[in-house]
Amino acid sequence: MRGMSDSLCARIEQYYAAVPLLFADAEEFGPLRLFVRKEPGTPYYGGPSHAQPIAESSGITTAADIARVRARQRELGVPEAFEWLAEAAPALRARVEAAGLPVEERPLMVLDPHHPVPPQPLPDGVTLRVLTADDPALPKALALPRLAFAEPSAAVGPAGPAELSAAAEELAADDTVEVVRPTIRAGHKALIAALAPDGTPLAAGHYHPAGGTTEIGGVGTLPTARRQGLAAAVTAALAIHARNHGVRTVFLAYAEDTVARIYARLGFRPADVTLLIANQPARS
Repeated sequence: MRGMSDSLCARIEQYYAAVPLLFADAEEFGPLRLFVRKEPGTPYYGGPSHAQPIAESSGITTAADIARVRARQRELGVPEAFEWLAEAAPALRARVEAAGLPVEERPLMVLDPHHPVPPQPLPDGVTLRVLTADDPALPKALALPRLAFAEPSAAVGPAGPAELSAAAEELAADDTVEVVRPTIRAGHKALIAALAPDGTPLAAGHYHPAGGTTEIGGVGTLPTARRQGLAAAVTAALAIHARNHGVRTVFLAYAEDTVARIYARLGFRPADVTLLIANQPARS
């Protein structure tokens, strides 16, 4: 990559190095690093150490390094997962696959900085809301991805409000909701939901800003509410909100071409950067 692509890749790499440190400690394993959560929440992952980004690309990461990180993950009781930019560590994929971990590709798209993002249409009665730390819809909005990503098909599915209420109760019971509240208050996480007239979240997504850059993530729709343009509306609202709050570079990852086409209509373009994930359920 050259020119603007080099600059974009650097910003994204810096972003991935910075955001986990808002919520996790970093443990170094030679050329690799493992982010270890300070509080309950979705486990983080291992990857190239950002303190030594050139070392791995020079061929220093070994099978023993990967094994050490995996042993620590087993000790912590978290998935033996890795995540990194293909362009930042081109030799790592072969070594991770040789260790027996499946690697998936997530191409990135970046929002054209000159492209206006208009609000997207919503079904009658559905509204968008930026959720505060004390919003009554917060527990269900945080639980929604569990149902949305458990049924990866874009087709309308059976999971609806009753299942969402049950999932929200589980998150409340394990203190996940309480851990997220201060993150929202501090401005480290912005969460937007599309709400039914009764206040039930039908779709939601979030972003974590850092250094003028952010990744839009976790955009999911309640399976019974699919095929109504809700994910596009939430994505557009997140991009608009991020821009209005000083974020200059907005990007996201996708797994399917059909989803990429939706993002393209909103003004996202291929970033020529690919995120690689290994054995990581949260990204899959």
